[in-house]
Amino acid sequence: MFPWNSLFSFKNNPNQKDFMKNMQQSDVQSFIEKVFSQVIPDNMQGMMNQNDGGFQKEKTKSEHPLHADVFETHLYIFVRIPIEDESWLKKMKLYHTSNQSIIEGIPEESDRHVITLPALVKKKGASAQYKESTLEIRLQKSFNTQYSEIDVSEI
Repeated sequence: MFPWNSLFSFKNNPNQKDFMKNMQQSDVQSFIEKVFSQVIPDNMQGMMNQNDGGFQKEKTKSEHPLHADVFETHLYIFVRIPIEDESWLKKMKLYHTSNQSIIEGIPEESDRHVITLPALVKKKGASAQYKESTLEIRLQKSFNTQYSEIDVSEI
C-alpha cells in the first residue's frame, strides 16, 4: 500500500545507531515533510498541519488585499483581518454563507472581498470582535451535513 520500506531504509544503513543521535530538530522536520510529500497526495497535504493547543488547526494566508488569516478549531472557523484604520469598522459590512465570508466596504467603499472557508458553518451564531487592530470573525462549524440518496434508473 505505502512504500514504507523505501522511505525508512534503516536496515541497510551501517550508521543506524548514530542516525538519531546526530539529527537536529530542523533535520527531523525536513525529513517528516519529505516523507509526507512522497506519501500523501498534494491536495491532502494542507490537512496535515501540526496541532496547536489540542485543536486541529489549518491556517491559510490569503492573497487578497485584506491579508486575512483563516483557521479552524474543532468547533469554529476564525477569520482574522488586520484593520489599518479604525474608521473601517463603521463603514464595513460583514456577511457569510455556509462556506464563504464576505467583507464589503473596506478599504474602499466599492470593495468586496470573498474568503472561502475551510468547512461549512451554521447560519446563526457568528460573531465579530475588534481588538488590538485586528477584526476577528468567529463562525460556528456545521456538523449536520444533509445528503439525499439519488436513484439510478435504467433507460
